[in-house]
Amino acid sequence: MAKVRRLVLDVLKPHQPTILDLAVKLGDLEGVDGTDLVLNEIDNKVENIKITLEGPEINFDEVAAVIQESGGSIHSIDKVSTGSSLVEEANTPQDISARWMR
Repeated sequence: MAKVRRLVLDVLKPHQPTILDLAVKLGDLEGVDGTDLVLNEIDNKVENIKITLEGPEINFDEVAAVIQESGGSIHSIDKVSTGSSLVEEANTPQDISARWMR
């Protein structure tokens, strides 16, 4: 199985634990070198956050378990990078021409 080096998730979670606490828990996992959590939306009961993890060998099942134990649920896997080095997404003409619609 390929080693996951970058993982971007869309997650819905309750207000507690805070994104600070969740970031620390995820950052403590073996194979995770860094975490970045961004609050996208908040309402009375839940928060929608984007989680980005990087490391030499991220274990998705362990990440999912920490999120679930924290009361959260993964809505989608938005990006995955595997292999011996990280590859950045390349822009294509379609990406550039589609910007005018945003």
